[in-house]
Amino acid sequence: MAKIVPFRAVRPSRDKVGLVPSRPFQEYSVEEVKFQLEHNPFSFLHIINPGYKFQKEISGSERFQLVKNRYLEFREEGVFIQDEKPAYYIYKTISRNQTYCGIIAATSVDDYENNVIRKHEDTISKREKLFKDYLETVGFNTEPVLLTYPDSEVINRITAEVMEERPEYEFSSLNRDVHYLWLIDDDERTEKVKQEFAKLEAVYIADGHHRSASSCLLARESREKNPNHTGKEPYNYFLSYMIAESELQLYEFNRLVTDLNGLAKKEFLMQLDEWFRIENRGYEFYKPSKKHHFSMYLDGEYYSLYLRKTNYEFTDSLSELDPYILFTRILKPLLNIQDLKNDSRISYLPGRNESFEVKKAVDEGRFAVGFGMLPLTIDEIKKIADEGLIMPPKSTCIEPKLRSGLTIYEF
Repeated sequence: MAKIVPFRAVRPSRDKVGLVPSRPFQEYSVEEVKFQLEHNPFSFLHIINPGYKFQKEISGSERFQLVKNRYLEFREEGVFIQDEKPAYYIYKTISRNQTYCGIIAATSVDDYENNVIRKHEDTISKREKLFKDYLETVGFNTEPVLLTYPDSEVINRITAEVMEERPEYEFSSLNRDVHYLWLIDDDERTEKVKQEFAKLEAVYIADGHHRSASSCLLARESREKNPNHTGKEPYNYFLSYMIAESELQLYEFNRLVTDLNGLAKKEFLMQLDEWFRIENRGYEFYKPSKKHHFSMYLDGEYYSLYLRKTNYEFTDSLSELDPYILFTRILKPLLNIQDLKNDSRISYLPGRNESFEVKKAVDEGRFAVGFGMLPLTIDEIKKIADEGLIMPPKSTCIEPKLRSGLTIYEF
């Protein structure tokens, strides 16, 4: 059973909420960051970019301490206020293309360790420790792990009832998304939501494997240092955004490779022919419509690649994944891409971007070939997690991506 509980969030005062939250940092251009830092004194970017105050690039433990200092300044100035009572937080966003709605809560580290919270990606120990050190120094978490669970009629009914009331927050961001936040803080509703989550045998990490692993590492070390550990301390939980499976939006990652590994075009196509039935579609844009079908853009032309299933053996859920097939039958043996995480010859474009971006990247000469596939389904991801398998890197691009600084979990 899953332990998903309410908590006392630290969050922006209502009059400043439209100014504080920031998108994931990697989504900003250098110019956008500079504009926010120069013109918006309440942006959360001031906290995660503390060197701006001193006009200096700062990294490592020095940066972590300054992040904490900037955060404490926001607390002291009343930009952030902590709720007096634990609550679940219903967060809804409406964009031009999609609407998302879920519940922000605190989830148990024990559930992560006991495989109630299930993962489908590997983590890198160095990154785990780095983020653990960051959390330990700053003392707060503002980037929720995205967890998904089967749709619940009870939770859906409660959230629908609460959302009929006036939201605590309602604001628009510069990208024209509209954001809403409601609190579930009355005892009866809170208990019903907690009990309903407790019925879940498993929940699944959609995004945030390193964040959850780092929180787990912090909890282990904190327990060892605390002789009076009870299990109720805030470090036993981490910040999560619980979103029903029907609310998730999954995209593929297209692959781009800089060269053909010394192969001539005809030679490359002949080697592909062993595992795929190839059709040259010329200048006609092609996107796969079925599982185990792939698109390829090479030398100004589109190709469709159909896996020859008489040659390929499906042995488990991993072997059925299109990103795995692409890696084991093309990228690794033909193009010599051995390490999908670190090889500089391969790049990735999320499928939510315009499809012509792959064509553009190849036509401009930055890459020799591009590959596309269908997005994975939530059932495929769950099978991998249930079987304890690990997907290839960049197998999924999952929405929503949450803002930092809207609800903060202190420990």
